[in-house]
Amino acid sequence: MSVEPLTEAEVNALHTALDDEYLSWTTYDQVIQDFGEVRPFINIRAAEARHINALSRLYERYQVAMPKNPYIGKVDRYENVHEACKAAVEGEIANGDMYDELFKATTREDILQVLRNLQEASLERHLPAFQRCVARGEGGGGGQGLGKGRGKGQGRGKGGGHGQI
Repeated sequence: MSVEPLTEAEVNALHTALDDEYLSWTTYDQVIQDFGEVRPFINIRAAEARHINALSRLYERYQVAMPKNPYIGKVDRYENVHEACKAAVEGEIANGDMYDELFKATTREDILQVLRNLQEASLERHLPAFQRCVARGEGGGGGQGLGKGRGKGQGRGKGGGHGQI
């Protein structure tokens, strides 16, 4: 089944959404490397991988080359889980606005549905989880504790990353 090629605006919208998902996944992966298997990062990192997969299906359907993740080893690092959660709250709020803009790039229902799902996940699931993490205070990482990760003040600087996505 042949599909009408994407417009430049639609391709740019896919690239923007994918870039954001890559950044989120890589940042949350780095938090996990630095502080252990802490929630909400372990759950939301898995969700980000599913989001990347949903976008990859659009890339395949429309035969658009899917960029590689440029963020491996290049994301911000945090003093502790609490600081990471505060930054994640800001990022998830910004995502809501970003998707509002991306909706304007297309009328294709399949693309709009994926973008709506990604925005909903950001604002209705990820944002509240990170807000709860912030409300818990510097202990952060509810449910799983801090695991075997590094303590406060360790693990600063650029680098790391599993390179999986």
